[in-house]
Amino acid sequence: MISAAQGIPCRLAVFDCDGTLVDSQHAIVATMVIAFGAHGLPDPSAEAIRRTIGLPLQQGIARLAPAETPEVHADLADTYRDSAQRNYADGTHEAPLFPGVAEVLDVLSAAGVLLGVATGKGLRGLTATLSDHALNDRFVTLQTADSARGKPHPEMLLRAMSETGARPAHTVMIGDTVYDVEMARNAGVAAIGVSWGYHSAAELREAGAALVIDDFSELPVGFDTHTATR
Repeated sequence: MISAAQGIPCRLAVFDCDGTLVDSQHAIVATMVIAFGAHGLPDPSAEAIRRTIGLPLQQGIARLAPAETPEVHADLADTYRDSAQRNYADGTHEAPLFPGVAEVLDVLSAAGVLLGVATGKGLRGLTATLSDHALNDRFVTLQTADSARGKPHPEMLLRAMSETGARPAHTVMIGDTVYDVEMARNAGVAAIGVSWGYHSAAELREAGAALVIDDFSELPVGFDTHTATR
């Protein structure tokens, strides 16, 4: 556990990855189409795939192929992971950072805010993505769907708070999907939505986001507001 300074509570900002920190939709859609094709299944639409981003992989696949068995869903997930790893290794698919990510992480860190990630990606995929953008040392807690129950279950946020010593009132979840917002609500944590991801700003507000931002530069003030007044 990371200890707070004397009398100063830990403040924790937990970020989703895909659609929040990095724009990975093209890579995810292309890889999912490859996986479905490898198993002789019709290609799911790009929109349908985007709607599942943020969920644990096999759960998302089950939504895309509801008529298939859990065994087929597991095989599709394995094929997806293998393809994603190959594509990452050879640079076929890129997932660029959204504008302003590094700068805002600097601002939050300078203010003493602890940073974490909670994602539907597996740890291997997450660490590869962070490494690709030299972000490995920015985050003190990494929560992934292969070590905790996936969104919208609160386990990833509860683990992040336990590891850092942060309380729900001093923790904010930042994400682009209703799954992020629902996870935050289930953990008793405020959620800040981002409008540049895979679910609309209206959906995020309806799910219970305390704030939806249109630019990363708005995050520090929003974070301060929703950790100081709770």
